[in-house]
Amino acid sequence: MKLSKINSSKIKKAIICKNVNSTILNKEIKKTYFPKAGDVAIFKVKEIGKHTRIQSTNGNNKYILPGDLIMAAFGNRYATEQMEGFVPNTYHNTYHILGQGGAIGILESMHAKFELIGPTTLCLIGYIVDEKGGVVNTKYLNNETSTYKSVPINNNPKVILSLGTSMDSGKTTSAAFLARGLKLARKKTAYIKLTGTVFTKDKTMVKDYGANICLDFSDFGFPSTYMCTIDEILDLYQNLIEQVKPYNPEYIIVEIADGLLQRETSALIHNAKFMSKVSGALFSSLDSMSAITGANMLTKLGCNVIGVTGLFTISPLLIKEVKQKSNYPVLTGDNLMSKEIFNTLEKQIKHLEFENKMAVNS
Repeated sequence: MKLSKINSSKIKKAIICKNVNSTILNKEIKKTYFPKAGDVAIFKVKEIGKHTRIQSTNGNNKYILPGDLIMAAFGNRYATEQMEGFVPNTYHNTYHILGQGGAIGILESMHAKFELIGPTTLCLIGYIVDEKGGVVNTKYLNNETSTYKSVPINNNPKVILSLGTSMDSGKTTSAAFLARGLKLARKKTAYIKLTGTVFTKDKTMVKDYGANICLDFSDFGFPSTYMCTIDEILDLYQNLIEQVKPYNPEYIIVEIADGLLQRETSALIHNAKFMSKVSGALFSSLDSMSAITGANMLTKLGCNVIGVTGLFTISPLLIKEVKQKSNYPVLTGDNLMSKEIFNTLEKQIKHLEFENKMAVNS
């Protein structure tokens, strides 16, 4: 087996590879080895399309040009406003950047607004391997791991989900606003983005708004969580929870990407073990009808909807429609960023606890 060393100074390294230290490149297996999500490789940029930059290991965005060499990892992607793509099960002459954080695969579909631009294309140079010749995989690289348990115990800290109708419905902004309000109420808060595709701007935003600690799936090397099994996601959740525990948060805001109908989101909200330890949820929406419909779906699953929020709350008319047609509290950005949000959370959580107690005793 012929191996070579890469010159790191000539490689633009994506953030998903931040924990990759190996510089050993195997070119010989590029046509015979079938990659898995998280496998690390060196690619040459062919043509620039949708992605003109990658997020580098320090979090900054770095422009890429034809002929550049990048280190990235294979990964799937699901993004209704962007693209869908998969890790290939065979060698291809051309690969695509699916996400700016370094998720690489084969494009399956793309939003119509990007059709004229197309994806940024790459060719595979070879795989990064360890000293034994095994392909380096980013998942749990240099991290000790645990399997899922029903955490947290006794709902302390309290877990608040940030859910929504779809991508770009306001989930991250709502989580950030809530973190701000809880900070003003002098409450310690952690933020976890459990699912999605690697790009760290969401956790950076929530951190800036006041969360004490912010983590996401990429901190354990997941290029994305699309096509993961529910057991994989629950194990990932367990490991993320253990990472925030030393900060002693009173609240953990857990954002789940995309909408309620998306594969992994649907699996989580229908998982009794996961939902049994959730104190409540904020539900973000683009419009009044989906706000009510989505909140109703969660309520039927036994989830305590603390309030509906998101982009629709910038429209007084849409707010009025929700208030006229439902009993869900409408939480604007100002509501969430007020220290009074703590009282709203506690009131809604205690109401659910009372209802559950009555149901058990009846």
